[in-house]
Amino acid sequence: MIQVEGLTKTFTARRGKEKVEVAAVAGVDLHVDEGEIVGFLGPNGAGKTTTLRMLTTLLRPTAGTARVAGHDVAADPVAVRRAIGYVSQSGSTSPEARAGEEVVDHGMLYGISRAAAAARARELFAQLELDGLWDRKPGAMSGGQRRRLDIAMGLVHDPRLVFLDEPTTGLDPQARANLWGHIADLRRVRGSTVFLTTHYLDEADALCDRILVIDHGRIAAADTPDALKRQVAGDLVQLTVGAAADVEPARAALAAAEPEEPPAVDGLHVSARVRGVAGRLPTLVRRLDEQGIVLAGIEVRRPTLDDVFLTVTGRSLREDA
Repeated sequence: MIQVEGLTKTFTARRGKEKVEVAAVAGVDLHVDEGEIVGFLGPNGAGKTTTLRMLTTLLRPTAGTARVAGHDVAADPVAVRRAIGYVSQSGSTSPEARAGEEVVDHGMLYGISRAAAAARARELFAQLELDGLWDRKPGAMSGGQRRRLDIAMGLVHDPRLVFLDEPTTGLDPQARANLWGHIADLRRVRGSTVFLTTHYLDEADALCDRILVIDHGRIAAADTPDALKRQVAGDLVQLTVGAAADVEPARAALAAAEPEEPPAVDGLHVSARVRGVAGRLPTLVRRLDEQGIVLAGIEVRRPTLDDVFLTVTGRSLREDA
């Protein structure tokens, strides 16, 4: 559904009196199969937005090739636009227009007759829980309702591929969870392919078949969420001791469990990543007990996508967002 090879975008910038070429995207290779939900993650300035804009024909590549829904983005951008749905982060509805009329008018821009567009819009309103809001203005809707209306706008022409740019940003937890169900239904019910950008790692973990991480204009990692998490070196073991005098013995005991790096100390907390922790934990607890160290707590945490992101890019996506 998406096939990209060597995609590059450079911009001319000024440094003092001198003009220099800056590569926002520096040779991206990626593919998305039909029927996949793929998450596209990256720190600010990594090239994520520039790549998305090229794939949706909003920006012309400097070099490389990209075929989207069977069409070349540079040679036939109109065919790409006809084949995709694009839901931007900022939305595309007018706050003063009536919701139903907005979707119908959007469908007519794709050459659909008014009657067909109205029928299609009514169907989408039912599917996206927008019943009773046909005549309401978007400015009078909740954030979750507006985002579902944006998705209806992107689907009215029945695209095979849907680009969702930060679809749940700014929504409360309940509205986010509700929208997740609708995004999953795009593939489950409609058979759509979904290319999703997000700053919420739990969202990518819950929805995506595969995740692509871009950093410094190149794809830094690409795999399923579980496979990426398995690449992080071990589970995180955190010991919490009850007294400052127990910190050093606890650090030494955890160091004896052969962690990937020397244990870190933060107040009364001692932590390190340990491979095969299930087999090492009984010995660790026994060693602590033999030394008379009473733990206030022990926690073992599996790697998360934020750990993956930190490993791949050297920074946390949450902090970057």
